[in-house]
Amino acid sequence: MIRHLVLFKLDDGVSRDESRVAAGARAFEELGGLIPELTSWECGWNTTDRPIAYDFAINSSVADAADLKTYLEHPAHQAAAGQWREFATWVIADYPF
Repeated sequence: MIRHLVLFKLDDGVSRDESRVAAGARAFEELGGLIPELTSWECGWNTTDRPIAYDFAINSSVADAADLKTYLEHPAHQAAAGQWREFATWVIADYPF
């Protein structure tokens, strides 16, 4: 199994209340039901307000590297990530568990 973690930081001046940000969050919320290779899917907004905190997180898992590749290349994932490129940066970690 591989855990896929992504932490998103909204760009300066961008609010989670903006319609484009809300649409991006919805796009990720829907991915868990669209991509069969995902064995688990969680995402949501950070609830703490600290300077080092990121704003939105994805915590998911897949069976193996091939399924991770399928997920990353899936059109729904590409479309969702494309939305976030307009207003955020992110960091990822993929590790076996």
